[in-house]
Amino acid sequence: METQQYSRVAVVLHWLIALLIALNFIAAWVAEDMPKAEKMQIMANHKAFGLTILALTVIRILWRLVHKAPPLSAALASWEVALARVVHVLFYFLMLFIPLTGWGMASGSGNPVSWFGLFDVPALPVAGNKALGGIFHESHEVLATIMLGLFALHVAGALKHQLLDRDDTMARMVPFLRRR
Repeated sequence: METQQYSRVAVVLHWLIALLIALNFIAAWVAEDMPKAEKMQIMANHKAFGLTILALTVIRILWRLVHKAPPLSAALASWEVALARVVHVLFYFLMLFIPLTGWGMASGSGNPVSWFGLFDVPALPVAGNKALGGIFHESHEVLATIMLGLFALHVAGALKHQLLDRDDTMARMVPFLRRR
C-alpha cells in the first residue's frame, strides 16, 4: 500500500516551524549567560522568531482546516492513533500559546515588539500589570518545558516507526523516506 503524504505546503510549514522552535530554544538557553547587550539582541530575535512561529502556526491551522491530513496507517494500534492525535493537538496548542504568552510577557512594559527591525508589532494591552506579567512569564516557561517533553515523545515515536516498525509513517512528512 502506498503511503499518503502531507501536502508540500504542510511539509514546509512543519519543518520551518520546527526549525524556528529549535532556534528559539537555543537562543533562550544561550542568552541566559550573556552580557546584557548581547542578551538583549538575542532575545529581540527570540521574540521576532516567536511572532513568526505564531503567524506560521495560524497559517498552518488554516491550511489544515482546508486540506485534511492523510489517513493514519490501518496497521497502527488504537493507542498509537490516540496518542498521535493527542500529541498533534497539544503541539498546535503550544505553538499558539507559547508565542502568545511570550508576547504578553514582552508587552508588560507597554513597548511594541520589533520584528527583526523591519516593523513593530504593537504590545498587548497588559502594560503595568505585574501580576499578569508574572503569569505570562511562568506560563511561557512551563509551556516551553512541556513542548520539550512533547518534542522528545514525537521524535521517539517517529524513530520507533522508522527503525523498529519499519513502516512508512515518517514518509508522510519526510518524502525521501518513502519505500518503493
